[in-house]
Amino acid sequence: MSALGYERFAVQGGDLGAGVSTALGLRYSHRIIGVHLNYIPGSYRPHLPDGATLTATEERFLASAASWFDENGAYAHLQGTRPDTPAYALNDSPAGLAAWIVEKFREWSDCEGNVYRSFTRDELLANVTLYWMTQTIFSSFLMYHAGRKAPLRFAADDFVHVPCAIAHFPKEIVFPPQEWVERGYNVQRWTEMPKGGHFAAAERPDLLAADIRAFFRPLRQ
Repeated sequence: MSALGYERFAVQGGDLGAGVSTALGLRYSHRIIGVHLNYIPGSYRPHLPDGATLTATEERFLASAASWFDENGAYAHLQGTRPDTPAYALNDSPAGLAAWIVEKFREWSDCEGNVYRSFTRDELLANVTLYWMTQTIFSSFLMYHAGRKAPLRFAADDFVHVPCAIAHFPKEIVFPPQEWVERGYNVQRWTEMPKGGHFAAAERPDLLAADIRAFFRPLRQ
């Protein structure tokens, strides 16, 4: 950003981008005017001082998150622990690669079980083809492998002090309650979206863009 001539800037992220945006907010708060997230990293754990008591809502969230990962987290566990094994198979089979990827578009989007309600065939095939033609499914798994070694665990002094906004889309996966997020982020705006899921920028770009603009507009200098 310095090379581009920007001394201060805003950050926004979902999925893995939410982790990148959080890291920027933690490490370069003097450069960041604000952080906008439409996902909270799954490994995020705020610092809990000795004797801290969780709310009933937080307890329910942690239990539901553990249940979700037990039921749906095989992909992340395999990609994070044995990335080579599935990569060889998926890099050798376009049908297998499509099944691995499109499954997530169907299960994590606000499509009520019909993936074509949220994405066209061309959009889905373009995504799969990007991995197939560049043979990058393996390198995409390495982020999961690295993430297991460095999960987003906040230390006592870790807190995202810059203004933060959270956009919660109703079909997002494993989304924590506001009080859990506020233990680690300076939440100034929390928006409950009417529609959309994990792929918010592709599913509901209108809603996401409007919320980003509304949050950063008063922070611009």
